[in-house]
Amino acid sequence: MTTSAILVNYAAVLALSLFAVALVSDLATMTIGNNLIVALLALYLLAAPFSVYRWDQIAFTLGASFCVLAAGLIVFARGWVGGGDVKLAAAAVLWVGAEQTLDYFVHASIFGGLLTLVLLAFRRMPLPPQALRAAWIARLHAAGGKVPYGVALAIAAAFLMPTTRWFSSPT
Repeated sequence: MTTSAILVNYAAVLALSLFAVALVSDLATMTIGNNLIVALLALYLLAAPFSVYRWDQIAFTLGASFCVLAAGLIVFARGWVGGGDVKLAAAAVLWVGAEQTLDYFVHASIFGGLLTLVLLAFRRMPLPPQALRAAWIARLHAAGGKVPYGVALAIAAAFLMPTTRWFSSPT
């Protein structure tokens, strides 16, 4: 394996780690920081030229990510999703690739549905007062509370990334 292939693999693993940070952040605070999104974008822009992806594939993926961002801003303006979720989805498309964008959203929908069912069941459970002292647990447990959909978006990205060429070595 070449040095550039090793570095690209490390970049992909770091991206997976950043998706894990996004998951925890959204679960705990219902926010996904812009610094996290910028880090995912910068890492992609640094690693992509050294990857096995051709320039046209990189450009197509950047275009797909921009389209996701543009469409996401429309649904954000309507109040249907959070801004961090929109930016995380656009960043995730960079890492799963334009060719897997539809698969990504199908997986995100499935994981989001499961997350919603788990939260609905969790909200029906009585919790000890000690657990409700933690603000993030109380927020997740509140009836009618929001769903931290960034969790599902991050899981979908982490689920699909290992199937991409980020983890392959050039032949």
